[in-house]
Amino acid sequence: MWALVTGATSGIGAEFTKLLAKEHYNIILVARDEIRLKKAAEELEKEFGVVTEIIVADLSVESEISAVEQRLLTKDSSLAVGVLINSAGYGLKGRFIDVTSAAEVDLLNVLVTATLRLTHAALPNMRNAKSGYIINIGSVAGWLPGSTYSAAKAWVNIFSEYLNADLARDGITVTSLAPGFTHTEFHQRAGMKMGAVPEFLWEKAAEVVKAGWEGALRGDAIVISGKQYRVIVFLARHLPRKVLRRVQTHRKFT
Repeated sequence: MWALVTGATSGIGAEFTKLLAKEHYNIILVARDEIRLKKAAEELEKEFGVVTEIIVADLSVESEISAVEQRLLTKDSSLAVGVLINSAGYGLKGRFIDVTSAAEVDLLNVLVTATLRLTHAALPNMRNAKSGYIINIGSVAGWLPGSTYSAAKAWVNIFSEYLNADLARDGITVTSLAPGFTHTEFHQRAGMKMGAVPEFLWEKAAEVVKAGWEGALRGDAIVISGKQYRVIVFLARHLPRKVLRRVQTHRKFT
């Protein structure tokens, strides 16, 4: 059994590689940094005794998305991917008006275009096997007014929810795993100052991943990993949008 994980060298993606290797999946790791990929692959093989492959790919680049697609589209049933984790992602610091449109398009390519294309590429083999799990990393931000990141995560949530219903007849489960603030490299890489976020809002990546995998096995379309965030999403669904917009535009940590 094979699983493919994007964003595999850090944070939620790295935790998924460990969980799936423990479940005896062979792992295809996808990320931009070849050195970190090789190190992560070696550690998985040593600790769990699984087989690994690496694909060095920047998923903001069309040709590099294609390279990952080709692996998913393999005609060799012994190499077919039964679990796809679309975890690659990052954020942009600052207001939309102050960020270049090229940077925004790159972000959408990683968060939306790559997720769509890799999901589509994974489906033929999963349908042939009448089995498969796809977990797309959404976000609680998808329920809150925000810039491109929030809009992209709203798309991930809806896309996954639709496919969960549509592909059930094919034995395929699609889940959006929607965490809140999680201890990873995400905010540091974006240069965001997170000191204003209270500790009770932070989640641990391993716990987020465990909740996501358990939800996928149950067939859930949406998994909000933290209790505190289930409350926040409930409020976001019921509070006036005007209130949410005001709160979002006064955040101090972005």
